[in-house]
Amino acid sequence: MTDFSQRLGNITPEILSKIGRIDEIKGRWTEGVNLSPQLLGRLKKSVLVTSSGSSTRIEGSRLSDTDVERFIKGLNISKFRDRDRQEVQGYYELLENVFNAWKTISFSESSIKHLHNELLKYAEKDVRHRGDYKKTENDVSMFDAEGKPIGVVFETTRAYLAPKQTQELVLWTQEVLAEKKYHPLLIVGNFVVEFLKIHPFQDGNGRLSRILTNLLLLKVGYGFVPYISHEKIIEDNKTEYYLALRKSQKTFDGKKEEIIVWLEYFLKILEMQAMRAIDLLSTERMEMILSPKQLLIWNFLLTVEEVTAGEIVKKTGVLRPTVNQSLDRLLDMKKIQRIGMGRTTRYRIIGK
Repeated sequence: MTDFSQRLGNITPEILSKIGRIDEIKGRWTEGVNLSPQLLGRLKKSVLVTSSGSSTRIEGSRLSDTDVERFIKGLNISKFRDRDRQEVQGYYELLENVFNAWKTISFSESSIKHLHNELLKYAEKDVRHRGDYKKTENDVSMFDAEGKPIGVVFETTRAYLAPKQTQELVLWTQEVLAEKKYHPLLIVGNFVVEFLKIHPFQDGNGRLSRILTNLLLLKVGYGFVPYISHEKIIEDNKTEYYLALRKSQKTFDGKKEEIIVWLEYFLKILEMQAMRAIDLLSTERMEMILSPKQLLIWNFLLTVEEVTAGEIVKKTGVLRPTVNQSLDRLLDMKKIQRIGMGRTTRYRIIGK
């Protein structure tokens, strides 16, 4: 790989600013989080559902979060193809394991191959190649809302070079993190963009990259990761995701490799994730001033980008008049904002 300082080029003020804000929130989370174990448990379960749905939809799945939740609870969703259910089940269980046991999961080549095997353990079509490097080429395609491929995003590393380049990338990442010369978010961002350029496995690379992102962020101290879905924010900004990857990866193997465009996107996503974590820190105070049902609605709003009153009724089980009263209360407190009018009116937490 090109010298990392050259690949970084001139770090922009925007990148430095984002790192500063993310680290400020990281410190506030580490020192100030005092949320109840029950609330943290509910948030983590919600993130597992949201992240599993989002990460697999980025790759072409058609399961909604509601479908994922029903499936995980053992309810029938037979109208969907087996492949979608198999991929969601594998992602859910693996991410849950990462959230619960990240301290004992090593970041190594053998661990990455094991994680890939676990990710695809339910996928019948992937039995022959899970946990093993690709044997044929696997250029990356973009999918539309119906899960149909609409074009090649970029060409990946040739199959015969994938094992060597993956080994070198993992070893480099281990060494540079240990040296502490560069900020860890720059190193994690570089790992992700390089891993996706190599695309070392026949299938599951995108999903695995997001599993590894969660793992690495936890290992370098970003403890809010299990409580706000990284995958959901990527899904909501999917077009930018592909563009940032393509712009940076097309410079690889050239005279001047550069990942600034990708880092700006990666840090933007992480900053949004961190800002939403800050909302969680105000929850304890909210518990003192909201009724139990108002608090239930507030906690649900923390887990979504924006939502209608009808969706809140469906998700929380709270009656519509109470939902309307609770939304009015949160609007008066300037905690949420109203978007649109009439039956399509949506609500979101201010600052998200």
